[in-house]
Amino acid sequence: MHELINLAKIVTNRRLSTLPLVDFAEGHASKSREEELLELLVSGESLTNLQVAKRLYQSTSANSMAALRKLKQRLQEKLLNHLFFLDHTDLRHPAFRRYEQQCLDLLYQATMLWRESERVLLPQLLRKVVRLAASGEFTQQEISAWEMLRTLYAESNDYTQYQHCVKQLAKLYETLAVEREAQRINWDAKMKLVRSVVARRRLLQELPGIISKLESLYKQVPTYNVYDPLLKMRLMQQELSGNFEEIIRITTAAENLFAAGKLNPKRFDSRFTKFYSMYAHLRARRITEGLALAEGYLEAFHRSNNNWFAFLELYYLLAMHDGDYAQAGILLRRMQQNPFVTKIPLPAQQRWELMQAYLFFVRPAEARLRPLQFAQLVQRIPDHSRDKQGYNVAILILQFLHYLREGNKEALLARLEGLRKYEKAHLREASTLRSRLMFRLLQLTVKENFEPEASEKKGQALLARLRDTPPPGEAFAEIEIIPYENLWAQALGLLRELHAQQSN
Repeated sequence: MHELINLAKIVTNRRLSTLPLVDFAEGHASKSREEELLELLVSGESLTNLQVAKRLYQSTSANSMAALRKLKQRLQEKLLNHLFFLDHTDLRHPAFRRYEQQCLDLLYQATMLWRESERVLLPQLLRKVVRLAASGEFTQQEISAWEMLRTLYAESNDYTQYQHCVKQLAKLYETLAVEREAQRINWDAKMKLVRSVVARRRLLQELPGIISKLESLYKQVPTYNVYDPLLKMRLMQQELSGNFEEIIRITTAAENLFAAGKLNPKRFDSRFTKFYSMYAHLRARRITEGLALAEGYLEAFHRSNNNWFAFLELYYLLAMHDGDYAQAGILLRRMQQNPFVTKIPLPAQQRWELMQAYLFFVRPAEARLRPLQFAQLVQRIPDHSRDKQGYNVAILILQFLHYLREGNKEALLARLEGLRKYEKAHLREASTLRSRLMFRLLQLTVKENFEPEASEKKGQALLARLRDTPPPGEAFAEIEIIPYENLWAQALGLLRELHAQQSN
């Protein structure tokens, strides 16, 4: 009871007269300005400061704008205070979050007790942090707790407990040093990955040494904080090499380790391996198997998280590669109807826009895209000056097929020159062979004066090479929203339609 009495006195004597929080309780006769502003912020409306001032104060005068600035500051401070009271129990969030947050919350409480000179409840809290942090392999938090205990026992002249703390800290400092080195290696590699295609090719040559170093560190300190970078570097190596079957094997092995209890359940998040596995199924052309897994895997992701959209993107591409355009349309609408769609970054928005345009091209009814929007997209010229690849080829191909469907030979001739220039500038590496072959098939239609039979016959050798060419690694890959083989079949169909129209 003594420790509870001390805590009650601390809180009673030191509490604030007014809590700096937003009052979310319902039933108020009237709302405060802060509550009104909060409602506007979460309404989803895109409002300027002037519009907000007009709503709140019915004025945009200098005084109203000054009042709005002060109101925003007050609300921001209160909302920041609410960060101490977020709900971390949702199982759809990363597994480690709620466990690490427990440690952080307890450490904060322990720090407050320390500053208030409370020494009865304090060691109980710190020992609890030690237990939780050790079970979750949160080394930094465990060190913080032991360091406070060390100081506590030094102040109380408890030599035995002090020495115990010193020994524990010595081990943890060594562990943390190895974990930090593993994390540094991981982040250094990731930064090289996002720089440029040239840097990524160089990284591919360095990865065997990086993985060997991480394996050595893991033998030295077999904690999850070292295993996680090792797993990610192994996956990165296979991804850059285009060895997607090996990625499926690695992710399956990780899932098996987890099922066998050999990976920390408070740290391992199977959504990461599920995502990579689905990506590998797409790139390895194991479409049927991937689709069989996709819906169940998607349920593991929270709809508010960007990873949900990223996974749905893979699911959509699997459906497109399977030729199941009805399913692709359903997935597209699920993306559009998700209330958190406005949160996804601009590159992701642009990818979805392009994928929707491809669906419109093959199945307009499923895409539900206005023709004007489609026309605007296909007329967009990719930026060829950057040292990157990704969707430029997809845009160029879509442009060509669009003009082929329209029978616009003048535009096709212009696109033909664009294909040649892009191929010469960006498709010289062996890893771009599939895109080069697709370009040459499209160029063939112009050379053969848009004759379907001649184009099909003379394209057989190129098509055979295309079928025999596996997709390259992600570092060098152009994304095939619809497999090039299927797009060539679409092109031949358009040629036949064009030929039939000209014959009538």
